[in-house]
Amino acid sequence: MMFTNKKAVIFDMDGVVIDSEGCWSIAEREVFTSLGVKMTEENCLLTRMMTVSEASNFWFEKCPWSNVSVQAAEQMVVARVIELIKTGDCEIAHVREFIQYLKSLGCKIGLATNSPAYLIPICLERAAIADLFDVVSSAEDEANGKPHPDVYLTTAKKLEVRPEDCVVIEDSYHGLQAGKSAGMTVIGFTNGRREITFDIADYMLHSYVL
Repeated sequence: MMFTNKKAVIFDMDGVVIDSEGCWSIAEREVFTSLGVKMTEENCLLTRMMTVSEASNFWFEKCPWSNVSVQAAEQMVVARVIELIKTGDCEIAHVREFIQYLKSLGCKIGLATNSPAYLIPICLERAAIADLFDVVSSAEDEANGKPHPDVYLTTAKKLEVRPEDCVVIEDSYHGLQAGKSAGMTVIGFTNGRREITFDIADYMLHSYVL
């Protein structure tokens, strides 16, 4: 079973506990387009798995702008994401009940995300699950974001649980790769999209319905 003999479950954030990935796509397209970057559908995919800092630096190197700093561009993207999350329909069904179930099994609960740290409480409060997490971590505090394992290893250390006793729930190949590289069991979450498969995943989870 997915959680047999496991002591902690570590969730990704965007697309796993809150349906916010579309918000990032909209925000990055709007902000970088306003700065002169040609944000085609294909171009948007190039930075989909990057942190906002990595994406901003990537596009600045490809298409330098002069009216604002790279850091200001990052802040513009995050500000727009926050606006979209607060006003949009971003809930993922049954996530609270699922986390409560894991806690009833005795699992500690962590969060490890590529998103900026100050966005974490906004997203968790929007999803009404902030009270359920024992620790949270952002890859912005690490040398490398996902697919590097750093943020997962940091989260396991905070939880005081060995990596091999942790389960990761992710919705992207890069995230699953990060969890796998950390030595953890990895679960691919699809939020109802059963056509999606991840060959790297140890298990697949299509919804949080118990």
